Amino acid sequence: MSELKEGDLAPDFTIPSSEGESISLRDFKGKKSVVLYFYPKDSTPGCTIEACDFRDLKKEFAKQGAEILGVSFDNLKSHEKFKTNHKLSFPLLADEDKSLAKQYGVYKKKSLYGRSYMGIERTTFVINQDQKVAKIFPKVKVLGHAKEVLRTLKESTT
Repeated sequence: MSELKEGDLAPDFTIPSSEGESISLRDFKGKKSVVLYFYPKDSTPGCTIEACDFRDLKKEFAKQGAEILGVSFDNLKSHEKFKTNHKLSFPLLADEDKSLAKQYGVYKKKSLYGRSYMGIERTTFVINQDQKVAKIFPKVKVLGHAKEVLRTLKESTT
C-alpha cells in the first residue's frame, strides 16, 4: 500500500486488543479523534517512555475527545504484562501478522548496528471523526511526543 497522507481515509481494521476483545476503527466513528500510535516493542526503554507519557496525559486527551490506541507486533500476553507493569489505561493492539502496520505504511526497512531488518517506524496518526487522517507524526522522537500530539489536538479546536 502506498503511504498514507493527511486527508486520506484511514484504513479500517479489526484487531485483537488488550481489552479482551477485538477493536475496529469503526468502533470510534463519531468520536472527535483517535490517536493511533505505532511503537516497536513492549517494555523497551523508548516504548515505555512513550506509553507512560500517553498514560499520564490521558485525561487531557479525553478532554479533547481523543481516544488513544497503541500498536506493536507483540502478542496479547506481552501487552497485558506491559499494561500491568506500567498501569497503562488505554488499549494496546496486537498486530502480530503486521497487517495493520503495512496498511498504515509504517512497516519499513530499518537498520541497527549496520544490520538491516524490517520493523515498525515509530509513527502516530490522528484520525478525525470522519475517519480521515488529520495529522501524521512520522519518525517520532519519544521525548515530548505525547505533549506534541496533545498540543496539536488543542490547536485544532481553537
